[in-house]
Amino acid sequence: VVCNDTMVENPIITEYVNRVLNDIRKAAVEQDMPIQVVQTIPRLEDSFWVNLIGRGYPAPNNAFRWCTERLKIRPTARHLIEKIDQFGEAVILIGTRTAESAQRAKSMKKHEIKGKRLSKHPTQPNTHMYAPIRSLSLEEVWYLINTMDSPWGSDNSELFQIYSDASADDYECPTVVTSKEHKSCGQSRFGCWVCTVVKKDKSMTALIENGLTWLTPLLKVRNELVDERNLIENRLPQRRNGTDAINGMGTYTSKYRASVLKRVLAAQHTIQKTKPHLELITNQELVAIQTIWYRDLIFDYKVSEIYKEAYNLNLDMKDQNEKREKEVELLKKSCNDSEKDFNLIQDLLTLQKNKSLLN
Repeated sequence: VVCNDTMVENPIITEYVNRVLNDIRKAAVEQDMPIQVVQTIPRLEDSFWVNLIGRGYPAPNNAFRWCTERLKIRPTARHLIEKIDQFGEAVILIGTRTAESAQRAKSMKKHEIKGKRLSKHPTQPNTHMYAPIRSLSLEEVWYLINTMDSPWGSDNSELFQIYSDASADDYECPTVVTSKEHKSCGQSRFGCWVCTVVKKDKSMTALIENGLTWLTPLLKVRNELVDERNLIENRLPQRRNGTDAINGMGTYTSKYRASVLKRVLAAQHTIQKTKPHLELITNQELVAIQTIWYRDLIFDYKVSEIYKEAYNLNLDMKDQNEKREKEVELLKKSCNDSEKDFNLIQDLLTLQKNKSLLN
């Protein structure tokens, strides 16, 4: 079971998915089934905040949708390639349906193999896809969810309630699948809470209106990213590669990047009063952002100072330092305590990390 976490998922979905994945792990052990659960995440240099706040990439839109490849496709593709290298081939079970949209149906038709249940993977060799619910309607999917118990013991009514809470006022989710007008509860769609490709986050808005008011700071940050995206005062005249941008709308200015970081940390601080475990931005991302700012010759703003302003605390680097110490210890052991080899490999690793962050 492979599940990708973009690290900017709707927190409601993240909490639910994590519970279900834990249920699957537990059930697999109890039922002695050879099932592994893998959660893929973007590399540090590909994360949303490292690119937007660090590199100054403008919030994604349909014309510049830099997020999908970095946050969703690459992490899972890397895992898939590892499995193909290990076993020689792979079959991926996916939950796509032809009834989702005309575009989805066209795409599935394009890659199907005539007379076969399996279809070709669009990019990976030695890989096939199997869509067991490809011909089901939305109503049939919800009927199965509402009437069948999950083999791993999760409560499906919880999923139904999440979609019910996220449905707009003009769509009422039924308690029984009988209504001809509203046969299901699938009108709402969940994506990244920071998604600026859509004009309005209807599901997040509905969740807040249905009582989950602690999500309000997230929606506020997201809406501000949309409203402020194309303001000329927030942009540099050059792109990241140094070339002149069209209409002078290049990467974000250092001032605006710092402003976004301040608001994200403030939102995180507010939300943690209700959800102490919830992180909107990780310490590793904060370190990477500061590294990029230094390389971009941004010295007017410091991540540590912005963090202290939001939390009235110094940025805790303990976990990062402990990880670094373990890496150094492992590297020294691998080099048989040869100082010359250790320094050479350490310099090469540092160069590669800096190169990845700066690209």
